[in-house]
Amino acid sequence: MLWFRRLNLATVALCFIVIVFGAYVRLSDAGLGCPDWPGCYGHVGVPGAQHELANAEAAFPDRPVEAHKAWKEMIHRYLATTLGLAIVALAAWSTRLKAPRKTVRVLPWVLVGLVMFQGALGMWTVTLLLKPLVVTGHLLGGLTTLSLLLWLWLSTVAPVKADAPRPLLRFSTFVLAILAAQIFLGGWTSTNYAALACPDLPTCQGRYIPETDYKTAYTLWHGLGINYEHGILDARARVTIHWTHRLGAGIVTVTTLLLALVLLRLHAPVWRRFGFAVLGVLALQVALGLAIVWFQLPLALATAHNAGAALFLACLVALNQRLRSAPSI
Repeated sequence: MLWFRRLNLATVALCFIVIVFGAYVRLSDAGLGCPDWPGCYGHVGVPGAQHELANAEAAFPDRPVEAHKAWKEMIHRYLATTLGLAIVALAAWSTRLKAPRKTVRVLPWVLVGLVMFQGALGMWTVTLLLKPLVVTGHLLGGLTTLSLLLWLWLSTVAPVKADAPRPLLRFSTFVLAILAAQIFLGGWTSTNYAALACPDLPTCQGRYIPETDYKTAYTLWHGLGINYEHGILDARARVTIHWTHRLGAGIVTVTTLLLALVLLRLHAPVWRRFGFAVLGVLALQVALGLAIVWFQLPLALATAHNAGAALFLACLVALNQRLRSAPSI
């Protein structure tokens, strides 16, 4: 079990790296750095020789080779493939464990199915030309994979002995659901290139309540054969998406603050530590979100905001798992 736990923890760390690097690839406009899948212009790596470049540009005349973008995309694919193989190894190993818990027997195989679906989403991201629904789904799938890997690892740790009030468990689950919805809004904002639709603070386009168009902004399917690189929505729809994400951030902030205050009022040290952790990840995300608008979406801050979302989610997932492992009162 010890080495199973070590491999599990390594997959958690690798999954976090894959998510953050994937965000970097998307935000640096390298999502179509390789216009085919799973190779890159028909190669395992990025074509570099003169004849390879000539063949690549003949096969994809609308997509000339940009090596710096192509390598970003391929490194992400290499990392994701390594993660997938590690998850398959976890699943195979789980069958050899002596008297494992049901979670440890079942969850690795759920993860195998999920990572296979993630591979399909990765392919569709390229073949459907960065379709927002697919790219956002790919992000959510990656974060779900991280959450389940973390839950699996925590399931192999001794349960918490401190009492967990049942209302706290229900409220923490509610806050986790609110955060998941906000992450979808954030992904939708990014994949529709709406991060700078409101370049001012605290107003949006000089108004506290801007003009909106929710029908266009949240139309999930616009058909096939459309290149979504740099977005296709008009200004009002992008403002709507950005504005809604800001409203969601306010709701997440209020509910998370309430959760942290409840945790800090409990006597058990384990719940108080979680209270400080929740406050820390919340403060980090709020600061990064404000800085992104203030400094007009620098790549480093935008990537860090994605990393912060992953940490925020991991913190709440860990809290919920620990609450469920503790005796309820």
